[in-house]
Amino acid sequence: MTGSFIDEKRIHEAIEAAARPSSEAVAALLAKGRSLAGLTMPEAALLLRAEGEEARSAIFETASYIKNAIYGDRLVFFAPLYLSNHCVNDCAYCAFHAANGAARKKLTQDEIRRETERLIEMGHKRLLIEAGEDPVNNPFDYVLESIDTVYSVKTPKGEIRRLNVNVAATTVENYRLLKAKGIGTYQLFQESYHRPTFERMHRGPKADYERQLHAMDKAFEAGIDDVGIGVLFGLYDWRFETLGLITHAEYLSKKFGVGPHTISVPRWRTAATVHIAPEFLVSNAGFLRLIAVLRIAVPYTGMIITTRETPEIRQAAFRIGISQTSAASSTAPGASGAATGNGAVAQFELSDKRSLDEIALSVMRQGFTPSFCTACYRKRRTGSAFMDIARPGDIHEFCQPNGILTLLEYIEDIASPESRAAGMEIIKKSLEAIENPAIRRETEERMERIKQGERDLYL
Repeated sequence: MTGSFIDEKRIHEAIEAAARPSSEAVAALLAKGRSLAGLTMPEAALLLRAEGEEARSAIFETASYIKNAIYGDRLVFFAPLYLSNHCVNDCAYCAFHAANGAARKKLTQDEIRRETERLIEMGHKRLLIEAGEDPVNNPFDYVLESIDTVYSVKTPKGEIRRLNVNVAATTVENYRLLKAKGIGTYQLFQESYHRPTFERMHRGPKADYERQLHAMDKAFEAGIDDVGIGVLFGLYDWRFETLGLITHAEYLSKKFGVGPHTISVPRWRTAATVHIAPEFLVSNAGFLRLIAVLRIAVPYTGMIITTRETPEIRQAAFRIGISQTSAASSTAPGASGAATGNGAVAQFELSDKRSLDEIALSVMRQGFTPSFCTACYRKRRTGSAFMDIARPGDIHEFCQPNGILTLLEYIEDIASPESRAAGMEIIKKSLEAIENPAIRRETEERMERIKQGERDLYL
């Protein structure tokens, strides 16, 4: 597949044309945003360039309104599970790069099983598996076998109910094999939509800009209708990259009728044997602005932040657009301690090293509902079926009760006494906020069944 839908000249022109937008123009765009209609790429450029505290506050307030209208106060938790740090690519920003002579590790299936058990014991219900691109050490059959292994693990504390996958761009046939394994979202980042930057940062198979850019086309062709996109902010101008993400979302929505299920916003972080000094590091203010603008421009998408960020930045981001977050993460195979091979190279450094329970307690004190929900995937609310209820904000009717139910499971099985007390208060308030009496009754009925020992109940 050839031909780029990313028009760099058009994006740069949109940024230039958006300089110092009037307060009237900003207000009109924010009013459009509140209708949940989303924004075009040039419209989003205006919000990226709006100056002054009044504009910033209005943008954040609108983003918060949209996030609450569609996803409510819930935050979905997940953890990454790194299978292998073997990689044939030599990406300038990644510690897995081929030139790194540090220790390598590939988990055996027994180690994957033990890692999965450990993550379940923490309270996780959804994972994201990741592996470097290496046809010899990490053949595609290894990824498929690993998916089976993760799904096979059952413990007294539960099981993994949704497994998302982040592996290198591949063939339509391989995507069909992933689909057949019952994965959740297929996730792949462009890293940079700016072709010169992309080509400068990559060596090896991943250096093929078009292969990376059109991976989602192949995934859709294979029947995977939940895809996740993202860039690594810091490699190039953050405004350009933000508009690149919006352009990609517009392209997928127009071509397949389904936009991205998730957009991730990782910022560059230091890593072992990574020696680049990025010219385009994003300030905290810029980072929060781009999150807010993405939420306004692509209102239906789930937005993901990871433990790359500090607790303080994550807390601010939760209020203005983020709906999914990693917790208790590690970025090296076996690093959670359930596998042998300590000392294997980690992909990047983390900034939030708190436990899952500590993070859950923190977000509850902010007024958010920690959610371990996987109901949409299990009820086949994916692709266009998900978008049909997410775009108008109707997904909230499912998210709120299912968030309550999975939080109650966490409280019953995992939570510390302090988190249990905070969680029950959150559940009480969330129940009162359910407007539909029938849904509230269904939720309460399932809550009683959970207290009696049943699990995995959802609407």
